[in-house]
Amino acid sequence: MQPRIGITLGDCAGVGPEIVQAALDSKALPTTAEYAVIGNYPDFSLGQPTLKTARAAAAALEEAVTLARRGELDAVVTGPIHKARMYAAGFKFPGQTEFFAERCGVKNFAMCLTGGKITVALVTTHIPLRHVPSALKQSEIVRVGLLLADFLQCRSLELDDLGNLTALSSQVPKSNRPVTGAPRIAVASLNPHAGESGKIGREEIEIIAPAIAELNQSPVTNHRSRFTGPHSPDTVFHRVVEGEFDAVLCMYHDQGLIPLKLHAFHSGVNVTLGLPFPRTSPDHGTAFEIAGKGIARPDSMIAAINLAVELAQKSAAVGT
Repeated sequence: MQPRIGITLGDCAGVGPEIVQAALDSKALPTTAEYAVIGNYPDFSLGQPTLKTARAAAAALEEAVTLARRGELDAVVTGPIHKARMYAAGFKFPGQTEFFAERCGVKNFAMCLTGGKITVALVTTHIPLRHVPSALKQSEIVRVGLLLADFLQCRSLELDDLGNLTALSSQVPKSNRPVTGAPRIAVASLNPHAGESGKIGREEIEIIAPAIAELNQSPVTNHRSRFTGPHSPDTVFHRVVEGEFDAVLCMYHDQGLIPLKLHAFHSGVNVTLGLPFPRTSPDHGTAFEIAGKGIARPDSMIAAINLAVELAQKSAAVGT
C-alpha cells in the first residue's frame, strides 16, 4: 500500500506554494507514494502576508493533523509559516513542532534536523540563551537522546523493493533492531572546550556526563546505540561530517542549527520526533521577499517529502 503524504503550503503569501509545486513537478519524489496538498487558501498577493493567509495556514495544520490521527495520512509535510503573523491570528504555540505534539497528546517529543552528513537533535529549543544552563537537566538529555536513537535506528532499517524489511532485518525482533550497526551519537558540551575539567563550567561534569552514562546503561539503548562525550562543539561537527559519528545531541538551538545550515542550507529538513506519524518540514522560512520571483529553491521541500516517505514506509514495515 502506497504511503499517503499530506503537504501544507504554510503561509501562502510566501514561497510555500511555489516550492511545493516545484517539488511535485521535479520527478525527484518517490513514485511509490501518494501526495495531497492539504488546506483551503484565500486569495492572496505573493509577498504580502495577511491575517487571512496566517489563519489559512493554521487551518491547514488542523486539517492535516486530524487526517493523520484518523489514519487517512501516513505522514505530514508542512510548509513554512510566519510565527508573528500566526500569533496575531490566534496561534498559541511556539512553533509547528509544539502544535503537532499538543494535538497528538504527546509529551515526549523533540526537534531534530538533518541534512547532508549532519543530523542534530536539540535538548532545549526556543528559549533565550541565558536560560539554557538552568533549563539543562539530566533527564531531558536522556529523553531527547533516546528519541534521537530511535530515529537513527528507524532510518538504518533496510527495505526491499516492495517496502518490506530485508530478510536480515526481519529475522531480528523489533526490540533489537536495527542490525546494520549501532548508531554513534556524539553529545555536545555546553561550555567551550567541554568545560576544561570544570574550570569554565561544571554542567559537563554535573549534568551532561551523568546523562551520557545513563543513556549507555539504559536497556532501551543497550547494544543498539553508543553515546559519547561531552564533546567540544568546536570540533564535533567536523568529526560527524568526517563520518566518525551519525548524529550530535545538542544542548541548545543555535549550537545545532548553525553548523547544519552552514553544511546543508538548501537541503536541511526539520523532523518532529515522538509523534505517532512522521512529520517533516523544510528548514527555512516563508521568504516573503522572494515569493513569486522564480528564485526560491525547492531542495529542502523535496528533501522533506522524501524523508517523510522513507519514514512512513519504514514505520509501516516495522509495524507489520
